[in-house]
Amino acid sequence: MKKRLLFIVLVFVSVTAFAQWKPAGDKIKTKWAETLDPKNVLPEYPRPIMERSDWANLNGLWEYAILPVGKAEPTNFEGEILVPFAVESSLSGVQKPLGKENELWYKRTFTVPSNWKGKDVLLHFGAVDWKAEIFVNDVKVGVHTGGYTPFNFNITPFLTSGKQKLVVKVWDPTNDGYQARGKQINNPHGIWYTPVSGIWQTVWLEPVNKKHIANVKTVPDIDKSVLNVKVCAENAAANDIAEVVLKDGSTVISRTKFTVGQNAQIAINNAKLWSPESPFLYDMEVNLYSNGKLQDNVKSYAAMRKVSIKRDSKEVVRLQLNNKDYFHFGPLDQGWWPDGLYTAPTDEALLYDIKKTKDLGFNMIRKHVKVEPARWYTHCDREGILVWQDMPNGNQTSPQWQMRKFFDGKELERTAESEADYRKEWKEIMDYLYSYPSIAVWVPFNEAWGQFKTKDIAEWTKAYDPSRLVNPASGGNHYSGVGDILDVHHYPGPELTLYERQTNVATVLGEYGGIGLPLEGHLWQTDKNWGYVQFKSAKEVTDVYVQYCKDLLGLVKTAYSAAVYTQTTDVEGEVNGLITYDRKVVKVEEDRIRKANQEVINSLNK
Repeated sequence: MKKRLLFIVLVFVSVTAFAQWKPAGDKIKTKWAETLDPKNVLPEYPRPIMERSDWANLNGLWEYAILPVGKAEPTNFEGEILVPFAVESSLSGVQKPLGKENELWYKRTFTVPSNWKGKDVLLHFGAVDWKAEIFVNDVKVGVHTGGYTPFNFNITPFLTSGKQKLVVKVWDPTNDGYQARGKQINNPHGIWYTPVSGIWQTVWLEPVNKKHIANVKTVPDIDKSVLNVKVCAENAAANDIAEVVLKDGSTVISRTKFTVGQNAQIAINNAKLWSPESPFLYDMEVNLYSNGKLQDNVKSYAAMRKVSIKRDSKEVVRLQLNNKDYFHFGPLDQGWWPDGLYTAPTDEALLYDIKKTKDLGFNMIRKHVKVEPARWYTHCDREGILVWQDMPNGNQTSPQWQMRKFFDGKELERTAESEADYRKEWKEIMDYLYSYPSIAVWVPFNEAWGQFKTKDIAEWTKAYDPSRLVNPASGGNHYSGVGDILDVHHYPGPELTLYERQTNVATVLGEYGGIGLPLEGHLWQTDKNWGYVQFKSAKEVTDVYVQYCKDLLGLVKTAYSAAVYTQTTDVEGEVNGLITYDRKVVKVEEDRIRKANQEVINSLNK
């Protein structure tokens, strides 16, 4: 009898321990984290640019264990982790370091809905940092490397009846490896932040037919009044048909059929053009037919817009939007969260930063050495914000390499393995984001961090996507006539330190500002907080910000075609954000900031 009671008590304690999830640590939190329901984590459809009606979300509490590299799957797990938050984050409920010596194991079970019978089941991962091995019912179904791009596996052959076992093993060397990692470092300090390891975007299931749409690629051409559309499909035959139905609200403006894999040009007369001032999106429905039978249907959207450069009457090369001079002005956006690190606690939080950027009068965001979930880019498309997309840096063995003197003409010599990894992930990032109209500029390198073969990389990027501009090295080593943009950095105030008049490149101020204001009660750490300059009140910060805008106005008339202010929010030890890290306080006088920003943006039209 005593043994039986002991067994019951042990089972109760184990179940109870696994049921008591809460954020780990004592760092500051956002308001969204404070009300997070672990049973309803990021429930929104994760890929709205290609949406199916049926899917299943696997976010929530999984079992986890951290073991030395090379160990077998554990028989006993340490506890629960809240997916999709990185193991180092507060919202994971774990907040433990991983390190290159260890591997992170995840486990959960799921049941395939009965109405999916006869369908193939795709297992999707939004992003996992860095090397992920996936097991279904004890069968290894695939491996993916790269911390910033989505991937999926068709797990149908490995499913059984009843509950399915899903195990994920992750290894992430952070700054001890050559891979893209952005600002993650094992010893966070200054401008370097806490590592992000493991699953950090939504995990989900989706039922499809054997023949199904894999990708919809759109490229607008406003000069020819056409939208180029290409539909790629899995297991498609040469005579399978794609149908694209384009709508303006409830009005069908085009219904076009073409063979799968071919490029279709859809004429759009009197097209409504997309811009930050008028972010119009055409609804798009894509159908896949085989022998007249519908195989797949996805909902999507597209926009008509053009980004380009052109020399103006004063011989200044300007960025253009829809064939008109257009000044790009926005903040450097790191995309970090005090509670979720790389992962916003909710979709509302993800949208907040974008909407606040618009409220402050900006028309652009430079997404800094990070790639966001698909919903972030859809929010930018819908809200109307241009995006400069950085490639996350990597291949540095230490921050000292990254922080060396710029413009010294030296480039990193990568190993063949490192170079192949860079090219693989950069292509995957571009493939992932190709159809989002908000993306205006690709930025392969930042401040010479891992910079190599600049001319080759810039030319490849431009050839792979001629519809966008290429900023080869924001604030890094520059080469005459390479890419579309010459990008200089200057802190704290705006100055013109480099200019290329002879070649057809636009000159931009890729980073400036960094006005610091530490606010007690909203700080990641109690000391060692810094900005490029620091002040003590919102008025003081705003006064300096407005003065910088006045200084910038003169430079716009003579040289600059875009500017990026550092930065959207505080991040860990950096206190130079317009908003606190916990997003609870806007640290500036919003009306004055908005007015100053709009004066800069509109100065080209005066």
